[in-house]
Amino acid sequence: MANKIKLKSHRGAAKRFTVLGSGKVKINHAFRRHILTKKTTKYKRGLRKGTYASPANAPTIKKLLPY
Repeated sequence: MANKIKLKSHRGAAKRFTVLGSGKVKINHAFRRHILTKKTTKYKRGLRKGTYASPANAPTIKKLLPY
């Protein structure tokens, strides 16, 4: 019986995305690193919370994270 090769996770994707038990992909917001003075406090506060990847991008991300 031939053994299948164990797949590696894409390390860059693993540091950015989390696949939840429901199948959704959790991500952090962008635009929070620098040039923050011109952004409003309300806008920056909204960027703190995580969000979910769009349904169009989720299958691609899941391929990068097999386990």
